[in-house]
Amino acid sequence: MILSNIEIHKAMDSGKLIISPEPEPRFKDVGVECPFSTHAVDLKLHEEIQVPRGGPFCIDLTQEGSVIDLITLHSQTLILTEKQPYRLEPHDFVLARTLEKVALPKKEQPYLGARIEGKSSRARLGLIVHCTAPTVHPDFEGTLTLEIANLGPATILLVPGMYIAQLIVEEVNGEIVENRSSFQGQTHPSGK
Repeated sequence: MILSNIEIHKAMDSGKLIISPEPEPRFKDVGVECPFSTHAVDLKLHEEIQVPRGGPFCIDLTQEGSVIDLITLHSQTLILTEKQPYRLEPHDFVLARTLEKVALPKKEQPYLGARIEGKSSRARLGLIVHCTAPTVHPDFEGTLTLEIANLGPATILLVPGMYIAQLIVEEVNGEIVENRSSFQGQTHPSGK
């Protein structure tokens, strides 16, 4: 079951969902943008992005080693500002993360899970914010990595603090066996 905006508020109030800093305001007011839609909450882009380096190299995913190490080896970290946004050209790809940390503590059943999804207003311009990894597992804590690609014909500016994605929160039915993600506690686009 997908949680409504009111149920998301209740989950935040009870500590079953933690978003820090907490998105505000909770309710729409005249002239103020509200990050809560009927069943999702918008999240913002962090200032730090990871940009893959160009060049002839091949990544063999069948070889042992950490994905985090591969990303770090073949990319560079950039810090964005409002005055110096990142120009995401058509067909470009970067890793980014949400400004907000998200936690889904395993407090009591029903446990909560979530999905990070793109915003339709951005997608209509060709901006994808996750390629194949939208799932946020119960008991996860950390920032959410965004696999951002520009499939559109125009350059898109990535500005820190812009609304970039939405979090859809769901109930997980039944007991779970703990199997923590290797990205637990991540605070960097590479997963560190």
